[in-house]
Amino acid sequence: MSQMRLRQAIVAALEDEMDADPTVMIMGEDVAAAGGPFKTSEGLLEKFGPNRVRDTPISEMAFTGAGVGAAIAGLRPVVEIMFMEFLGVAIDQLVTGAAKMRYLSNGELSVPLTVRASVGSGSGFGCQHSQTLENWVTATPGLTVATVSTPQTAYGIIRAAIQDPGPTIVLEPRALYAVRGEVHRGPGGLIPLGKAMIVRPGSAVTIVAMGQTVTTSLAAVEEMGIDAEVIDLLTIAPWDRQTVLDSVAKTKRLVVIEEAPESGGWGSEIVAAITRELFSELVAAPFRITAPNVPVPYSRELEARFLPQGADITRQLRHYLSTDSVPAPWWVAERIHSA
Repeated sequence: MSQMRLRQAIVAALEDEMDADPTVMIMGEDVAAAGGPFKTSEGLLEKFGPNRVRDTPISEMAFTGAGVGAAIAGLRPVVEIMFMEFLGVAIDQLVTGAAKMRYLSNGELSVPLTVRASVGSGSGFGCQHSQTLENWVTATPGLTVATVSTPQTAYGIIRAAIQDPGPTIVLEPRALYAVRGEVHRGPGGLIPLGKAMIVRPGSAVTIVAMGQTVTTSLAAVEEMGIDAEVIDLLTIAPWDRQTVLDSVAKTKRLVVIEEAPESGGWGSEIVAAITRELFSELVAAPFRITAPNVPVPYSRELEARFLPQGADITRQLRHYLSTDSVPAPWWVAERIHSA
């Protein structure tokens, strides 16, 4: 094992897959000569050459569509979307083309395509380049949607995505690109798609998090000293129902922590499923801690406030565990307090 930044773990995953399989190639804006806009393909052009590491024009529709076609033709392309928002001009290629092809061809055609996209706030890119937007793609049958939270999960998830026979989109929180951690390379470092990870066992409450909210949740739990079970969801679609159900059956409480705004969040489906399956066993109503329904602010101070913060997570968990009632989000609580 070796220490790597998360962005370096992505490079390692791409390199190892390209070494193992000559059909793997990558394409996107600035992925070759510049080593990637966030240096997530650094050194790959020099090692594998321009046929397998390709800079593209600034046309996400064109190169995502090319990736779909290349996958159908027998390659395993990795398409990089610089900012998740840019997928908007190419989403038809992914959710209508790639995700439906196996169904439309009666199983004769597969699309082993991996799309990587940087997501999230915390880097000062403003409201047009700081969204997570996983709700654009999670309601698409045939498409696997995953995310990463540590260098090891970045390495393991990306390798698993490239090896998967179907289309997968991997969301990479860009605020975590510089985070360091141990990475185990090789087949033993792969992380299966569709499987969540219990990163902290506990029995008082189940916390389901994803991306950069995993670290924030762990820090809040450690500060409080509570016996919480923290689950890193990793794959959003299809999400690991059994791991979450088993945990909540034990703890009888559920809190989902999301970076995205409250409306349309991925945690709503988890809360709905747990309520449906375990309603009679719960001692308190499940709830979500989210960002407010506003655009991501550009100001550093306001952007930091936009994200679920440790102090507010702590406040809400303390209220929840002491009263078995759902606390108000910070923007409601502060309005009530100031009234």
